[in-house]
Amino acid sequence: MAQSAHFNVLDLNMSIRVEHDRRRRQFTVSLNGSHDRAVLLYEYVGKRTVDLQHTEVPDAYRGRGIAKHLAKAAMDFVVEEGLKAHLTCWYIQKYVKENPQPQYLECILH
Repeated sequence: MAQSAHFNVLDLNMSIRVEHDRRRRQFTVSLNGSHDRAVLLYEYVGKRTVDLQHTEVPDAYRGRGIAKHLAKAAMDFVVEEGLKAHLTCWYIQKYVKENPQPQYLECILH
């Protein structure tokens, strides 16, 4: 049987693909086909300012680095778009503290 376009995160040999839905203002990773997903939600709170609000990974998939991929994608988006960011989500705060890239630090509003 052919594999679908989505991957199974349980297969450690495959990379995690983060998708960005700008209309819904979210980053997602499809898990175990397309039924489960991890998500990072954000909102624009100004013309050039976003609030990275919430990251959620289903319990069965926690501890596998999925949230780290979501956080990286969100922070890379902020940098690439020349935005400023509020980090409401505790996990993104943790990610930036553990990965203090200068380009990330320059974008964060305190």
